[in-house]
Amino acid sequence: TPESILHQIAAQWSMLLEESLPTLYATLGGFALSVLIGVPIAMLVAASPLIESYLYPLVVFSQSIPKVAIAPLFVVWFGFGLFPRILVAFLLGFFPVVVSTVMGFKSVEKDLTDLAKSMGSSPVKTFFKISLPHALPSIFASMKVSITLAVVGAVVGEFVGANSGLGFVLQRANGNFDQPLIFSALVVLSVIGALLFVAIDMLERIAIPWHASHRSRLLGRA
Repeated sequence: TPESILHQIAAQWSMLLEESLPTLYATLGGFALSVLIGVPIAMLVAASPLIESYLYPLVVFSQSIPKVAIAPLFVVWFGFGLFPRILVAFLLGFFPVVVSTVMGFKSVEKDLTDLAKSMGSSPVKTFFKISLPHALPSIFASMKVSITLAVVGAVVGEFVGANSGLGFVLQRANGNFDQPLIFSALVVLSVIGALLFVAIDMLERIAIPWHASHRSRLLGRA
């Protein structure tokens, strides 16, 4: 019942808070790798049809591999530390960053870039003044999806090989048939995911306020 779950959260709050930190670290590490690697790859794919023809299929192929199946390999290769969990979180959060960012850069109107070139703008200046601002809404949208998937990836990594984290708590509670503790850990995971999503949304409002105001006007009309 909801009452038993709330009672369990209150009783085990210190333990749940302590175990949520490794999961949070793995989530943020995997998310950071997804953005730092995914955005440059998306820029290359959007800039060159040749690179797209060779690299994009490999990115799609990487998503067809079940992460639960390869997570044990990471444990064998890298041990039971934090790094294998970061890798699993990265693999889940990487794909939406690449796909959405590619679409963002490809949606830049060619007339704008041609106009900038005709006015003597350098490729670097054109990128920072036109291409990147136009693609930022898509990049932030992909980051919102990626951060939630990174939470799932961190828990999957903890299922396979970890002695800490909320995934470990879930596995231990499942073995003991402790349903209140299972739901308590799930509630904490949901809160972590929601807070991280809100943090990315706030960062988007700060970085591109013009897009946030435009979105608010559209919602007001709806």
